[in-house]
Amino acid sequence: MVQTAEKPAFQELRPGIKAPAKETILTPRFYTTDFDEMEKMDLSVNEAELKAILEEFRVDYNRHHFVRDAEFEQSWDHLDGETRRLFVEFLERSCTAEFSGFLLYKELGRRIKKKNPVLAECFNLMSRDEARHAGFLNKAMSDFNLALDLGFLTKNHKYTFFKPKFIFYATYLSEKIGYWRYITIYRHLEAHPEDRIYPIFRFFENWCQDENRHGDFFDAVMRAQPQILNDLKARLWCRFFLLSVFVTMYLNDVQRADFYASIGLNAREYDKLVIDKTNETAGRVFPIILDVQNPEFYRRLEVCVKTNEKLTAIVKSKTPKFLQSIQKLPHYISNGWQFLRLYLMKPINVTHLEGTVR
Repeated sequence: MVQTAEKPAFQELRPGIKAPAKETILTPRFYTTDFDEMEKMDLSVNEAELKAILEEFRVDYNRHHFVRDAEFEQSWDHLDGETRRLFVEFLERSCTAEFSGFLLYKELGRRIKKKNPVLAECFNLMSRDEARHAGFLNKAMSDFNLALDLGFLTKNHKYTFFKPKFIFYATYLSEKIGYWRYITIYRHLEAHPEDRIYPIFRFFENWCQDENRHGDFFDAVMRAQPQILNDLKARLWCRFFLLSVFVTMYLNDVQRADFYASIGLNAREYDKLVIDKTNETAGRVFPIILDVQNPEFYRRLEVCVKTNEKLTAIVKSKTPKFLQSIQKLPHYISNGWQFLRLYLMKPINVTHLEGTVR
C-alpha cells in the first residue's frame, strides 16, 4: 500500500472553496482610482506607440496558450504536506494578484470608453489577459481540491484608492517584476526539468510576455504624461514605489524559502536577480533607480526579515491579542526605520547613465 503525505488543512468558506488569505501589508492589493481624471488624460504626444501596443494586444498571441494538457491529469498526492501547502499559497497569491489586475483594468476600460477609446480598449484587452491568467491559476488550485471564489473575493476584498499616476507607477512595476519572476523560474526549470514539480511552470515563458507587453503599455502611458516623471515629486514617488515593491517581494519570498527550494531555487538569490533586472528595466522610464548593489540595501532587508520572524512568533504565541499588539509595536517601528533608511539611500540618477541603462 502506498503511503501518501498528510495534506495540509486550509480554512474553507465551503467544501472545496478556500477562504481568502488574511489581508496584511504584504498581501496582493486591489486598487481603484479617479476614473474621471484617467478619462481626461491627453495621450497625443505618444499616441503612435500606444496604438502600436494596442495592435499587439488585439493580435492576442496567447489566445491558444492557456490550455491544460494530459500532464495535469494525475494525482498530486505525492507532494509532501509542507510543499503542498506552500505551493497552494503560491497559486493563491498569484491568482489573487492576477484577478486584482483584471478587476482594475476591466473597470477602467468600462469607465473611460467614451472619451478615451484607445486607452479603454487597451485596458479591456489587458483585463482579458489577466482573467485568463487568474482562471488558469484557479483551475490549478482545483488539482489540490481547492479553489478561490472570485466573486466572493470581488465583493469582500478591501480596495485601495490610488490617483492615476500612482496606479501607473504601481502597475508598471507589478507587470515588469512579474515578467522577471516568471521568466527566471522558467529558465531555471528549463535547465533543470527534474525540479519542475507541476506542469504550470511550462507555461511561464509565453505567460511572462503578457506581463511584459502590459508593462510596455504603462511605460508608453507615462511617457505620454511627462509631468508624472520629470519633477522632484516624481523622483521621490518612483523611489518609494520601487522600494515598496522590492521590499514586499523579498520579505514574502524569504518567508516561503522552502517553496523555492522545492523547485531548486534559493529564495534570496532568486529575489536578488529579479530585483536587479526589474530595477534596470525601470530605468528605461523612471528618472531614478535604486542602488541595489550597495551592500547596505540587503543588509537592511535582512534586518526586516529577522524582525518579521519575531512578529510571526508573537502571532503564533498564546499571548492575549491586546498584549500581542503591544509586543508588536517596537518591531513595527524597527521595520519602519529600516524602510526609511533604505528610502534615504542615494539613488542612481538614470539621466547620468545614457547608453547603459536606457
